[in-house]
Amino acid sequence: MTLTDLSPLSIPSPSDGVWEIGPIPLRGYALCIIAGIIFAIWLGERRWQARGGRPGEVQDLAIWAVPFGVVGARLYHVATDWEKYFGEGGNPWQALYIWKGGLGIWGAVALGAVGVWIWSRRKGVKVLPMLDALAPGVIVAQAFGRWGNWFNQELYGEPTDLPWGLEIDPAYWPDGLTFATGTTFHPTFLYECLWNLAIFGLLIYAERRWRLGHGRVFALYVMGYTLGRGWIEYLRIDTVQLDDVLGLRFNVWTSIVLFAAALAYFVVTSRRHPGREESVYRGGFDPDDDEDLAPEADGSGSTTVDEASSPAEPDTR
Repeated sequence: MTLTDLSPLSIPSPSDGVWEIGPIPLRGYALCIIAGIIFAIWLGERRWQARGGRPGEVQDLAIWAVPFGVVGARLYHVATDWEKYFGEGGNPWQALYIWKGGLGIWGAVALGAVGVWIWSRRKGVKVLPMLDALAPGVIVAQAFGRWGNWFNQELYGEPTDLPWGLEIDPAYWPDGLTFATGTTFHPTFLYECLWNLAIFGLLIYAERRWRLGHGRVFALYVMGYTLGRGWIEYLRIDTVQLDDVLGLRFNVWTSIVLFAAALAYFVVTSRRHPGREESVYRGGFDPDDDEDLAPEADGSGSTTVDEASSPAEPDTR
């Protein structure tokens, strides 16, 4: 009896997640990540221009944010599963093998935001409206990225007899666990993909309905994603080094803390800064003049900004 006989509507896993094109391996996991990044840049570019930003700035920003995000994602994964690489029998060099999977989204968001901040400071851009412009594209990029887990047959849920159960090759079962022939598993990659797309719709609707600004679109993204990640995490059977902290998986605790912080930020800024920023550039910068992206010397060795032509405005970084 085959897996298909037991569950005719089950979701098959790819027989291979890597395709060889001459000497170059083409990996499904990498393609999903790249597709997500491209979409996030494209949508972020459109949204940024709609907010009053200049064309090409999000593409320029990506040169900073993407490498920072990838490094952060890998660092988060290695830090929460360090024994796999540095414990007994581990291979430290494999901590660099990002093509085999293992990217933590919160490391990507945290260090990616650092890249956004550095670029924004250099270019005279307010960070919060930039994060608001990027957030919907980022959540869709995460939806793309979850299909990389499908290609790698990883991060799936516990066994299920639901018709959409996911078939997993026994070679990819967690170490020390065995299941009956024909067992299918919760396709958590699909759950999270659909959840992320729903959050994308929520972000677009909420922003238009209430003219969200000052980082509240980004805060809503954090709240929406963590709310879904919390229950999806409970379905997964993969183990990590920090698998159980006070009875909860580490990623569940991370979701709880980030949800609370994002909610508090959303409430406080809604009271202090209702509405949306009038300009996405800091005071003293002219978005139509590249030379104004750095203060000019006034001839006396000091740098000045023409206060008459650039009235002061609150810095909403």
